[in-house]
Parts: sequence; structure tokens; C-alpha cells
Amino acid sequence: MDTLWHDLRYALRNFLRSPGFTLIALLTLALGIGANTALFTVVKSVLLEPLPYPEPERLVLARERNVERGLPSFSFSPLNFRDYHDRNEVFESFAAYTGANLALTGEGEPMRPSRRWAWCC
Repeated sequence: MDTLWHDLRYALRNFLRSPGFTLIALLTLALGIGANTALFTVVKSVLLEPLPYPEPERLVLARERNVERGLPSFSFSPLNFRDYHDRNEVFESFAAYTGANLALTGEGEPMRPSRRWAWCC
């Protein structure tokens, strides 16, 4: 135990002699620990935890494509979504979500909705 205290006092004296090195060392440790924590949080939430839905293996992401126009993948328009929903014979249910920036117009100044819009049936 005496050796540990002796080593700690020696390290503290050396750190106080060169404050620039100490600051850089502490910043490097802080950045490394912070990056490691952030990366682990993302990996844990994306890869290790199951999706918060019952039977997530049954979820499907459907998209449209138009190869002739060079559009390999894009979201459904609201009218196309309604057509797919009404003619659906394969899926148990259909839902759509958009994160697009929308603007409401009509009387007065246009405004942006404060939340994202979803269609579900």
C-alpha cells in the first residue's frame, strides 16, 4: 500500500511540473471515454436490443422505384399509398410515415407543422 501512495505522489508531482502535458492527457482520456461511450450506446441500441414491436421479423419496408428516370428507391406518395393500401392482399396492415418538411398553406402566412405526419390504416 505504501508503494501505491508513493507512486501516486510521484505522478501528481510530475503532472504539476508539466501542466500542458497534463491537460492534453486529460483531454485525450475524456475524448476517448466519451467516444467509446457514444459508440457503445449506438451499437447497443441498434444491434443488441430487439425492436420495440411485437414480432419485428414480420416488419417490411416497402418503397417504389423508377429505373427509367434514375430513381432506384423513393417513398410512396400519399395517393399511391392509398392505392396500395386499398388493393392489399398480402400484408396484414399498412402504415406510412414521412419525415419530410411540409408547409401548410391557405389563408394567411404559410406555416410548418410542429410534428411529423403519418398515415395509417
